[in-house]
Amino acid sequence: MGKKESLKVQTAFRFDKELLELVKEKAKAQRRSLNNYLEILMLRDVGSIPNDDTKQAIEEARSGKTERIGNLDDWLESI
Repeated sequence: MGKKESLKVQTAFRFDKELLELVKEKAKAQRRSLNNYLEILMLRDVGSIPNDDTKQAIEEARSGKTERIGNLDDWLESI
């Protein structure tokens, strides 16, 4: 699967002033911009949500209808 083109959208959020200062400190400590640091945090949270292909593979695996591989080397040669 190829890398999707990223479209950045400017938006505004309201944060507690003290929280924002703490987040800025964390971003600085990691040598990241505030924007990048917040983006990384959000990706860690929602990035683990499976896409449609992964959901389909999970469902297939749970259904028990998957092919059993007895010998990995033989299977790899067959594909």
